Amino acid sequence: MKFSKKCRYGLRALIDLSANSGSEHIVLGNIAQRNGISPQYLEQVFASLRRAGIVKGIKGSQGGYRLNADPKEITVAAILEALDGSYQIEDEEAPVDSHGRGIAASIQELVIDQVNSQLDQLLKGITLDDLKKRYLDYKEYSQDMYYI
Repeated sequence: MKFSKKCRYGLRALIDLSANSGSEHIVLGNIAQRNGISPQYLEQVFASLRRAGIVKGIKGSQGGYRLNADPKEITVAAILEALDGSYQIEDEEAPVDSHGRGIAASIQELVIDQVNSQLDQLLKGITLDDLKKRYLDYKEYSQDMYYI
């Protein structure tokens, strides 16, 4: 599995939004600047997140974005699906002959179904809150480092 740039940027931006927003709306340009992401590209990413109901956008001078749910309720699986569609490995195509169907069924059952099941379990078990906490821990720890 390979994460697209859209998914990577979306995860970065949502962690930033979660860590910096509280109850305020955050301007997309600020998120883009802090993370080194093109504001135009980030707008496309947030359009997908908005359509999926993960973020809410407000226009105007007090506008910006905020999460539409508690970060504990937003899973990585939901974010990836909002940005790129299904993250699972596609099913094995079954050939027409019986020999090929048996091989395809073996691959499907023992590899693809198992990988998809584990991937589902993993991505549905990690929330935006988990990512935010890890980021804040890292940020706090890295500020305490002194170099001589």
